[in-house]
Amino acid sequence: MKTSPTRRDVFIAGSALALGGVAAARQAAAQSPTALKVMSFPGLSNYPVFAAQHKKLFEKHGLAVDLVYTPSSQVQRDALAKNDCQIAHTAADNAVAMVEIGHRDAILVTGGDSGFNRIVAQPEIKSLAELRGKTVVVDAPNTAYALLLYKALKNAGLNKGDYAVNAVGGTTQRMEAMQKDKAHAAAAVINVPFSFRLEALGMTDLGSATKSLGAYQAGSVVVMRDWAKANSDALVRYIAAIIEGRRWLLDPANKAEAVKLAVERVKLTPDIAARAYDYVLDPTEGFNKDAQFDVEGFNNVLKLRAEIEGQWGGKPPAADKYVDLSYYKKAIASL
Repeated sequence: MKTSPTRRDVFIAGSALALGGVAAARQAAAQSPTALKVMSFPGLSNYPVFAAQHKKLFEKHGLAVDLVYTPSSQVQRDALAKNDCQIAHTAADNAVAMVEIGHRDAILVTGGDSGFNRIVAQPEIKSLAELRGKTVVVDAPNTAYALLLYKALKNAGLNKGDYAVNAVGGTTQRMEAMQKDKAHAAAAVINVPFSFRLEALGMTDLGSATKSLGAYQAGSVVVMRDWAKANSDALVRYIAAIIEGRRWLLDPANKAEAVKLAVERVKLTPDIAARAYDYVLDPTEGFNKDAQFDVEGFNNVLKLRAEIEGQWGGKPPAADKYVDLSYYKKAIASL
C-alpha cells in the first residue's frame, strides 16, 4: 500500500536536492572557471593576489584570473571603463577620478592598505623644503599619490608653482626617471619595496607620504557598477579568494614561504623581501585585516581632493557615492 511521505522524508529529500545542487554548482565552476582580467600596478599591493595564485585559491572559487600590469593610472582607468579588464587594484582616489573627471560609474568594493608610500628624493635633498624650484615626478598629475605629494609639499611651505610637475607614469617609470633624469626628477612618491631599492642607491627617504593625513585609504578593488551587478557572483568569489590569500599571507607562520613568493614574483633580493614582508605586517603601515575598507581613510582621500584640487567647492560629498561594500559583506559571510 502506498503511503504519504512524512515531513522528515520531505526534509531529507529537500536537503539532498540542495546539497546536490551545491555540488553540481561547484563541479560546474571547476569545469568552467569564470575568466577575469585583473589590472594592477607592479609591487607589494599584489601580494594577496600572488598568495591567492600560489595557494590556488582562485581555482578553489571557480575563477581563472589573468593579472596584468598597467603603466599608468590613466591606462588602467580607461581599460576598466572599456571592460578591457574587469577588476582593478588601484588607489581609492582613482575611482573618485573616474567618477568626477571621467564621468564613469566606478565603485570601490574593498579596501586593502594605505599604499606603503614614501617620499624619496635625490641624495643631495634632505628636506621637502629643498624641493623649491625643482621638478617632482608623478603618475597622473591630478589623482591619488600626486595629491599626497602636493599636500606634503604644501605643509613644507611650497605651493603649486614653487615646483614643477612631470607626469611620467607608474612606479617603475618614476623609479627610472629618478635614476636617469635627475635634473627633472628631484623627488617622487615611491612605494615599498621599491623605495628600499632607491635608498640602497643613496637616495633620501623623506618619510611617509601620508604622515600629514593620518588614515588614508589607498589600495582598493575597483569595478564598474553595471559590471558588478551583472557579475555579482564572480565578484563575490574573487573578493573571497583575495581575503583568503591575505589571511594566509598575514599569518607569521607562513613568513618563509611568503618571503620566497615576494622574491619570485616581485624580483626582490631575499633581504629586501624579508624587510618588505615585515612592513606589510606592521599594524599601522601594513595591510588592512581581511581587506577591510577604511572609511576614515577614504574620507581623508575626499578631503585631500577637495583641498588640493578645489573640487566640490571645497566640500567633499558623502563616501557612499563611490563605495558599495555589499559584495564584500557577502564574501566575508561565505568564508
